[in-house]
Amino acid sequence: MKAMIPQEVIERKVLMIKGHKVMLDKDLAGLYGVSTKRLNEQVKRNIKRFPQDFMFQLTLEEKEEVVAICDHLENLKFSPQLPYAFTEHGIAMLSSVLNSERAVQVNIAIIRTFVKLRQILSTHKELAYKLGELERKIEKHDADIGTIFEAIRQLMAPPEPPKRKIGFRQE
Repeated sequence: MKAMIPQEVIERKVLMIKGHKVMLDKDLAGLYGVSTKRLNEQVKRNIKRFPQDFMFQLTLEEKEEVVAICDHLENLKFSPQLPYAFTEHGIAMLSSVLNSERAVQVNIAIIRTFVKLRQILSTHKELAYKLGELERKIEKHDADIGTIFEAIRQLMAPPEPPKRKIGFRQE
């Protein structure tokens, strides 16, 4: 299966819509080797398995944005149908409504891709946190170093000549 669908191909089809990592019905149908119409028919026959957090339909604005961003979705531009987006859980549920060996194998590859993306995201969060901690330490050190340089400048400054006192002097 790995040779049939490389993980990079699946990764390129994962989109971020409404704060969720999703794949569109058209892309999933292509991976499963069925038509988009067939995939959506199976989903509609089993609609109870696909609550709103598993699958949702894109709005016209979201569809236009996705078409503008993704070159491989160019033919959706003139389609009157609004595509469906499936979250990771919806994709897992698809394996129960598409009963073919290919569907099972594709689902396994897709779920592995989502797990890998989640691990990458977790690593990036850790890295961002550590970077933030480092920045805070450096800012504190910068302030301390600035104070040290100011003290050094004051020590290096030539002493001001003594000022003459105003008034009369008694000799």
